Amino acid sequence: MPPTVRELDAAARGRWDEYVRDHPEATFFHTPVWQDAVETAFGHAPCALAAWRGERLTGVFPLFRVESRLAGRILVSTPYAVYGGTLADDAECHQALLEAALERARSMRVRWIDIRSEKAHCPDLPVVNRYVTFRRALPEDPAEVLARLPRKARAAARHARERFGLQIVFGDECLPTVWKLYSRSMRRLGSLNYPQGFFEALIRSTPAGPADPQAPGHLVQLVLHRDRPIAGLLSFTFRGVMMPYFAGCDERFERYHPNNLMYLAAMEEAVRRGCRVFDFGRSRVDNAGVCDFKRFQGFQPRPLEYQYASLRGSEAPNLHPDNPRLAVARRLWPRLPLAVTRPLGAWLARSIPG
Repeated sequence: MPPTVRELDAAARGRWDEYVRDHPEATFFHTPVWQDAVETAFGHAPCALAAWRGERLTGVFPLFRVESRLAGRILVSTPYAVYGGTLADDAECHQALLEAALERARSMRVRWIDIRSEKAHCPDLPVVNRYVTFRRALPEDPAEVLARLPRKARAAARHARERFGLQIVFGDECLPTVWKLYSRSMRRLGSLNYPQGFFEALIRSTPAGPADPQAPGHLVQLVLHRDRPIAGLLSFTFRGVMMPYFAGCDERFERYHPNNLMYLAAMEEAVRRGCRVFDFGRSRVDNAGVCDFKRFQGFQPRPLEYQYASLRGSEAPNLHPDNPRLAVARRLWPRLPLAVTRPLGAWLARSIPG
């Protein structure tokens, strides 16, 4: 039976959740939790598609319509996410979902479809060679995590904990402080911060503490120096994988190696929760500093196979940090006060969907 595709409705939401939890290529960003948080925090219109054979769900395609002040109207799978794209039982369902997305894009007068697939499933679409991801297996005992780090990373984390006396605290009550540290780091990097409400929406919908590592969950943590927060991290768990996603550090304390200790503690806690993989997320291939730090922790890059579809002969919108048109703004951004960059960044992020 050939698949039929229709937009996801409320009645099929539970089926979507079950399908994502069972699919071997599914990620946290395919779950309804992420979709709901994007809609709540940014107001983008969801237009997810589902493929069916009779009454059996055979594929899903999370999609959002983004009205960008910089790029016009675009479809994104999935905004602000590392991964996205179609999940399906077979190639026929992948193709049916793509064709349905193209049809809806034309009817919506969309210029561009951004598909953040870990693996390319649309043979007729070009692949973007811009990003890599970093993933590594975890040991079975938290005590083994430190020993598995490369020598220099191990020494830096040990010095942070023993020589400089940095401490780790966990808890959802740390979230506002983590967001402040994150938005501070984003300003220093000349990048936009996402709104605090996005963080809050995500943790409201996922459990904290030891939980089923196969279900969506989260971990909020801070690094303290003499009781002062100097680094923070919000991570997510799903299907036995922990991914650190939102991180921030007070650059005045980098000499104490807070990031090394922060990620060590995250990996140790991941093992305690039953996770078996630590996913360091994506980095741009030209961002040598971030890529080198992840290699320094013992992770090796693997290319991501993002794809795109251009409609009406339009060029791809360049919303990336290396866009020359954004160069002046990026140089100015770190000089602005946080009282300006925090609300302005959250507003502008609606037009630049990560």
